[in-house]
Amino acid sequence: MPLAVVTGARSDRGTVRPHNEDSGYAGRRLALVADGVGGSAAGDVASAIVIGELLPLDDRDDELHPGEDPASALGAAITRAQDALLEHVVHHPETAGMGTTLTALMATDDDVVLAHIGDSRAYRRPLGGALQQVTRDDTYVQQLVDQGVLTPEQADSHPMGNIITACLGTAGSHSTPVLSRHAAHAGDRWLLCSDGLSGVLSVETMQQVMDEEPSAWVCSLRLVELALRAGATDNVTCVVVAVVQDDQVLPFPPRLVGAAADGADADGYGQHL
Repeated sequence: MPLAVVTGARSDRGTVRPHNEDSGYAGRRLALVADGVGGSAAGDVASAIVIGELLPLDDRDDELHPGEDPASALGAAITRAQDALLEHVVHHPETAGMGTTLTALMATDDDVVLAHIGDSRAYRRPLGGALQQVTRDDTYVQQLVDQGVLTPEQADSHPMGNIITACLGTAGSHSTPVLSRHAAHAGDRWLLCSDGLSGVLSVETMQQVMDEEPSAWVCSLRLVELALRAGATDNVTCVVVAVVQDDQVLPFPPRLVGAAADGADADGYGQHL
């Protein structure tokens, strides 16, 4: 029997930031997290534009695109999103320097396609297994870890931990997102999140919540609430994805959260589409 996913999302501006530059989407087969960068250079605009450009993938019908590789479709959509960011700056030069991270998950009938750029993360928890980070942070600190200059523990508290080395947009660090494919099995869970969540919650805490809470939607709420209780100063966004058998999917409208919710996200819960 083909596999499907059940998703849940939540976003919050955090305890300090005046507005939310994160955007997220929890859909029928698509999960997205984008963390805008650029501050006054419209990071919120950048994250919302990218989410908006990728939304049509959620309505993509494989029967209408025979032979088209889902990874290629996701890569092409990200290219269009990058073009849309550049076009926006042409018409709105005051937003020059904006950019956004992107972590995107697209589920097929039997596997998961992942795209990543920046420091928003994707974690996978196989059924009965441990939660593990799947993506590699595009950050200056991660480069130091890779070179053996820092240990992962030292990197967690490094003062330059927020400096990213790759993103979408015109922030000066654009590069090509990493695309990968992963086997999917019923019972697997995925967590996509901005660094506002992963920067304050331990992997052990995230796994405990994901193990305890069967609902992807409630799980996303609990994770963000825990991050806020921990004093998260950055915007906090997460999308939880549960892989299930196709006949276990209950109707649930897709949800936009954060800046992509177009002002309807004052409480962080987003809006249905």
